[in-house]
Amino acid sequence: MSDNSNLDQFSHLRRLHELVEEGTYSQIQSLMEVLKPADIAHLLASSPSSQRSIIWNFFDEQLQSEIIPYVDEEIISDLLGDKSPEEIIQVLENVPADDDLTDILQQLPDALTQQVLNSMDAADRSRVQTLLSYPEDVAGGLMATDTISVRPRVTLDVVLRYLRRHAELPPMTDNVFVVNSDDVFIGLLPISTLLVSDPGESVAKTMNTEIEPIPALLPANDVAAIFERYDLVSAPVIDGQGKLIGRITIDDVVDVIIDEADHSILSMAGLTEDDDAFAPILVTARSRAIWLGANLGTAFIASAVINIFEETIAKVVALAVLMPIVASMGGVAGSQTLTLVIRKMAQGDLFESNQRWLLNRELAVGALNGVFWALVVAAVASLVFDDYLLGAIIATALAINLIVAALAGALLPGLLKSMGIDPAIAGTVVLTTITDVVGFMTFLGLASFFYG
Repeated sequence: MSDNSNLDQFSHLRRLHELVEEGTYSQIQSLMEVLKPADIAHLLASSPSSQRSIIWNFFDEQLQSEIIPYVDEEIISDLLGDKSPEEIIQVLENVPADDDLTDILQQLPDALTQQVLNSMDAADRSRVQTLLSYPEDVAGGLMATDTISVRPRVTLDVVLRYLRRHAELPPMTDNVFVVNSDDVFIGLLPISTLLVSDPGESVAKTMNTEIEPIPALLPANDVAAIFERYDLVSAPVIDGQGKLIGRITIDDVVDVIIDEADHSILSMAGLTEDDDAFAPILVTARSRAIWLGANLGTAFIASAVINIFEETIAKVVALAVLMPIVASMGGVAGSQTLTLVIRKMAQGDLFESNQRWLLNRELAVGALNGVFWALVVAAVASLVFDDYLLGAIIATALAINLIVAALAGALLPGLLKSMGIDPAIAGTVVLTTITDVVGFMTFLGLASFFYG
């Protein structure tokens, strides 16, 4: 699509938002006709929940079935929640791709999902049930079942004639999969190889056996790493017996990458991918209250530490001014290490063989930065408060806290993961608590010792 076309699409989207806000629904239908299903799905995602059903009801069931595969999963319930089972079935029975239909069904109540399955013919129902049997976050949950496979003994000419019998090939078909008589995956026959090779050659002689198939239970982030490492457009998926059961394409992997990025960004604020930016006020407030409560609990812990040294702070008022510096510097240093380690874990680059090296490096970095910034803060504090002892105390506390922060940032992700807790969500809260407690305890403890 050209730049001008993109501008036109965004202009139409803005105009639609204005018409919905104004309640001028008579002009909406004509504008809808120039938008593609993906653009309409984007409009729905960027509209307040109260407006979604209004926009959605402008479309007939056929157009709804074209739009809904592009709709964000978290708003599917908004669109279908007030529909009868019969109406939902009429929309979903026209969704062309099994994997898209599966993604939608996973957002619906189990009873409704079963009704939709019962309305399908036996072959379609079997394929969709196979996809539903896998969790969303593994290869089996990402795959589509629209594979094209051939036997190794046939010639390339036979394969070409077989492909021509199809009205169209599945999207992003860059390979034909080679299987034996038991449907066990053997190799790939690239379409590019098929087109330039001697038609009389056998598939067995021209196929590629170097690409490993993806196990159906492989985690989605590992699938994304494989696609990135080998620059794949599509890849075969096999079950526990090595049988070909589907394929994953790059568009599915892009969704995984975007979801992982969203998860990393949102989790640092205690949000999840399911949090809808245009959800009702009470729903949003309730979901965020949990995170605020957790942070309040950790704040009480830090406050309790400060309260222990209340008399010392009262005697040396400068301590109250300097306390936030120690805690803040530790929090930032720890977050840098924590973020790096979580990212490497997500990419599958952390192993027992390199974890110790990374830990030692982060400790060395923490020590170097601790010493450097301790000297800077010590000099400033000594000059401002005319107290060299105070400068030495804050320097010591800062150096210790930065080293502890590096240690905590490096070890926390692995520890939390072993406990079944998502490091991206809980890591920041736990780390902040550690750096606050250690920072306050060290700084105020040393001050109490020296100032009595």
